[in-house]
Amino acid sequence: MGLTDRLLAAWYAGHPALTLLRPLELLYRQVVQRRRTRFLAGEGEIYRAPVPVLVVGNITVGGTGKTPLILWLIEHCRSRGLRVGVVSRGYGATPPCFPWRVGAEQAASVAGDEPLLIVQRSGVALMIDPDRGRAVRALLAAEPLDLILSDDGLQHYRLARDLELVLIDAARGLGNHRCLPAGPLREPVERLRSVDALLYNGADRDPAGGYAFNLQPQALVNLSTGERRLLSHFPPGQALHAVAGIGNPQRFFATLEALHWRAIPHAFADHAQYSAERLAFSPVLPLVMTEKDAVKCRAFAAADWWYLAVDAQPSAAFIAWLDAQLARLLPPAP
Repeated sequence: MGLTDRLLAAWYAGHPALTLLRPLELLYRQVVQRRRTRFLAGEGEIYRAPVPVLVVGNITVGGTGKTPLILWLIEHCRSRGLRVGVVSRGYGATPPCFPWRVGAEQAASVAGDEPLLIVQRSGVALMIDPDRGRAVRALLAAEPLDLILSDDGLQHYRLARDLELVLIDAARGLGNHRCLPAGPLREPVERLRSVDALLYNGADRDPAGGYAFNLQPQALVNLSTGERRLLSHFPPGQALHAVAGIGNPQRFFATLEALHWRAIPHAFADHAQYSAERLAFSPVLPLVMTEKDAVKCRAFAAADWWYLAVDAQPSAAFIAWLDAQLARLLPPAP
């Protein structure tokens, strides 16, 4: 178990040794609270786009299902006739320059794994830049758009926003409710009082003060051929290797278990880089990975490597709430 894994385990188990990190947590809280105070006061360079900006973020370290929800939001907005674009930091991306327009044909090392996945799946106009305001300006200069989705960026206070959606893992919650490095929180828990909507990934019903959404497995997709197969392609009890380099690999392994496959789990760091040698597991079995991992493995994939395609399914109450917000932000033309 690496240092990151040990920290995550301690944060969510409430290990008493974390009290030693309280002085560093105090310093961290002061920095983030000062940054937010400046934002609320309108101080510093803050870019406000001429179209509504919707931030999809989280308050915890680790994966909460942002990418599937972004994909759902893209399609939902399009179904209502809206032209939507996406901006992202592009974690791990190494483009020739910033801002950078992501294309479906680009390598994950250039575009970043999550932005590339989003573009390959949806064809959306997507710009990456650590400065998200600059990314929005570049995207609007290139495309006529009605709405911008910011993939993450809840704490990027140089970009003004019209709606903040925060995702929380329903099973893990907020851990010990402490900020980094003593806990998993990027901002104090009180920050959640000011966001527009809380979405709980994996909740079976809408919790008080929030909305449920789930990630539903849809199909198996072959990395080499792109062939799409029903989930019944593997029968119950099928032994296979499972690869997950995401913020919460255990959620992926639990999904495979719920499909009644006997998965041998191989957890990697979020945004991990792969090679054929690194994924040469024994015994030789079919391999199933996340779609985020698949965008980095197609060039050297074996014939029996697959990714599990999943779709976000928010609750009906959230959809109704979102439609009301879109109507408020984007009233119909006279």
